[in-house]
Amino acid sequence: MLDIAARMPGDLSSDRPDPVPEPLKPLVDSPPPAPPGRPSSALRSLLRSEAAGGLVLMVAAALALIVANSALADVYFGFLATYFGPLSLLHWINDLLMAVFFLLVGLEIKREFLDGQLATARRRVLPGVAALGGMVAPAIIFVAINWHSGALRGWAVPVATDIAFALGVLALIGRRVPVSLRIFLTALAIIDDLLAVAIIALFYTDQLSLLWLGCAAATIGLLCALNRRKVQSIFPYLVLGAVLWTFTFLSGVHATLAGVALALTIPITPSPGSPDDGESPLHRLEHAIQPWVAYAVIPIFGFANAGVSLAGLGLDALFQPVALGVAAGLFFGKQIGVFLVTWGAVRLGWGDMPEDATTRQLYGVSLLCGIGFTMSLFIGLLAFNDPALQAQVKIGVLAGSILSALAGSAVLATSRREKVPTPSPRGLFKTE
Repeated sequence: MLDIAARMPGDLSSDRPDPVPEPLKPLVDSPPPAPPGRPSSALRSLLRSEAAGGLVLMVAAALALIVANSALADVYFGFLATYFGPLSLLHWINDLLMAVFFLLVGLEIKREFLDGQLATARRRVLPGVAALGGMVAPAIIFVAINWHSGALRGWAVPVATDIAFALGVLALIGRRVPVSLRIFLTALAIIDDLLAVAIIALFYTDQLSLLWLGCAAATIGLLCALNRRKVQSIFPYLVLGAVLWTFTFLSGVHATLAGVALALTIPITPSPGSPDDGESPLHRLEHAIQPWVAYAVIPIFGFANAGVSLAGLGLDALFQPVALGVAAGLFFGKQIGVFLVTWGAVRLGWGDMPEDATTRQLYGVSLLCGIGFTMSLFIGLLAFNDPALQAQVKIGVLAGSILSALAGSAVLATSRREKVPTPSPRGLFKTE
C-alpha cells in the first residue's frame, strides 16, 4: 500500500524523480479558475458539493428523528432490520454503502497530500496539530465522564468532525467567513478523517481471520501492481476493489476500510499550481463519486442512523454517562482542543494564521469542529452492540453537534471582517 502519511514523494505510477519543491505558498492560496474543458479544482468542488450535501444531510437527520417518533416508527425500524441476503438493510448501508464514503475520504487524503493544500510539510502543520488537539481533548473528556461506567470503549466517538455538516453550516453563514478558514476547516477534517480511519483499524477490529486477511493483502498487492504498470483505466481497480471489500468483510476488519485501501492505489497525475489533471485516474474517480457521496450515500446513512425514539425520555437521558461524555466531548473538547492548539501553534511560529481571519472567527470554526455527526455515529455503532448504549451515542452526538452548530454559527454570524491580524508580543494578534 502507498505510504501517504510519511514521505509521499509521488505515485507508484510514475518513474519520474521527485519534483523540486515549489517555493512555499500560504495555506490560503486558492486554486486558479479552471480553463475551459477541464474539471474545476477538486478543492473548490469539495467545498461546493460537501457544503450543499451538508444541507441535505441536515434534512435527512431531521427527517429520521421525525419518522422515528411518529406513527411510522415501527415501519422505519422494521425496514432497517429487514435482511437482504446475509445482512440487514442497516448493515448493508453501514458496511457497503459507507465503503464508498471511505473511498472518497481516501481519494481526498491522497490528493491533498500529493497534489493539494497539504502537499508541503509546513502546510500540514497547522491543520495537523489542530486535528490532533481536536481528537485528544474530546477523548479525555469522554474518558473522565465514563471512567466508572464500563463504557470506555466509546472513547473515540466524539473525536471526529463531520466535514459535510460543518461546511453546510458555513454555507448558511455566507461570506462572513473568509475562504481561508473554509480551506483550513477542510484540511483539518481531511487529517481528522485519516486519524479516524487509523483509530477504526487499530481499536475497533475484533476477531481476525488470517486466511481472509491474507487474501485481502494479496488483492492490495494486485492493485499496487496495476498502479506500477501505469494502468489508467479505473474499471480494473473498481473490480479488484469489490473483491477487496469482500475479503476485508470476511477477515473481521471493518469492510469500509477497503475503500481507503483502494483509494491509496488509484494513480494520480500531480498538477502543481494548476487545476486538477482531467486525465488523472484519481481526479476522474473523485469527481465522479463526489456528488453520489454528498447527495446519496451520506444522507442515506444519516437517515438510517440518526433515528432514535425519544418516547419516555426526559432531560435526564442526556445526562447518562455515554450521552453526556459524547455531547461534552464534541461541544467542549473539540473547541478547546482545536482552538488552543491552533493558538499555540501560531504563537510558536509553527504555522500561519489563515489569511483575513480573526481570532473570533477561528474560535467560531473551532466550535463547528464539534459537529461530529457521520463519523461519530459510525464509530458509536462499532463501539457498542447494546441498543441502549447506541441510543445514548445518538442522543449525545445529536446534542453535541447541534450545540456546536448553533454556537459556531452565532460566533461567526456576529463576527466582522477585519484586516489580516499580525503577531503581537503582548497578545496573540493585533489588527493594524
